[in-house]
Amino acid sequence: MYTMAGVLVLNASYEPLQRVTLRHAIRMLVRGVAVIEEAVDGRSFGVFPEPRVLRLVRYVTTRWRHSRRPGWSKAGVRKRDRGRCGYCGRPGDSIDHIVPVSRGGESSWENTVLACTRCNHRKADSLLRECGMLLSFTPYVPTWDQLMAL
Repeated sequence: MYTMAGVLVLNASYEPLQRVTLRHAIRMLVRGVAVIEEAVDGRSFGVFPEPRVLRLVRYVTTRWRHSRRPGWSKAGVRKRDRGRCGYCGRPGDSIDHIVPVSRGGESSWENTVLACTRCNHRKADSLLRECGMLLSFTPYVPTWDQLMAL
């Protein structure tokens, strides 16, 4: 069964690299580029135990992670905001632009938050000061490590 969190992939030095789908993880095992460090008890995928954590057999250089910040993505905003609305704190289900795109806003870490349906409809195409809403936190650019930990 596919889990939303995916399978954590560690470098050969045991540092976290990324999360991949179960399907991708099984392909890595079949190709022999990774080994299972931790598996889900009592579950298997073909001949392999269902992996929760994989470790690469060879070390991969990750200079790219340190030379630039993570690119903006909807999935990244959901992780950064921990699934909570940036206005009221309830579970969020959509991405909201603080400064709407129609008013010159862009899709960036600093201009987007996760929003619940109620707050997203209330804010609509308005600026925060126009609709009397406040953010519960200041949006920020997460580091690679913060995204991996969430």
